[in-house]
Amino acid sequence: MSYFFYENIMDHYKNPRNKGKLDFYDSEYGDSNPTCGDSVKIYLKVNGNKIEKISFEGSGCALSIASSSILTEMVKGTNLDDALNLSEKDIMNELGIKELGPNRIKCVALPVKVLKMAILSYKAKQL
Repeated sequence: MSYFFYENIMDHYKNPRNKGKLDFYDSEYGDSNPTCGDSVKIYLKVNGNKIEKISFEGSGCALSIASSSILTEMVKGTNLDDALNLSEKDIMNELGIKELGPNRIKCVALPVKVLKMAILSYKAKQL
């Protein structure tokens, strides 16, 4: 990992974007990784079929917080189906990471999983 990408991760860790609970939201979902202690909760405000606002609360390692932060920036303004197609690899590419070991990939996977569950929860309420 180059110095630039290390700095990108540390910037999102120290200055996370969209961190905190939304005052008004349509869906929320939270989960944790019991093996490392990372936890993430995502709040969605949906307008039509688009993510109008998104925020997260969480604690954990730098990679988990940075992944949550960058994920919120990536999906804000996108439609729900596109956000559902987001993968861990997309987050890794945005952070500049080519590979992660099996324990560290969980740090990136958790916010992606939580986002998808928040969207699916929202969609289930619309039926």
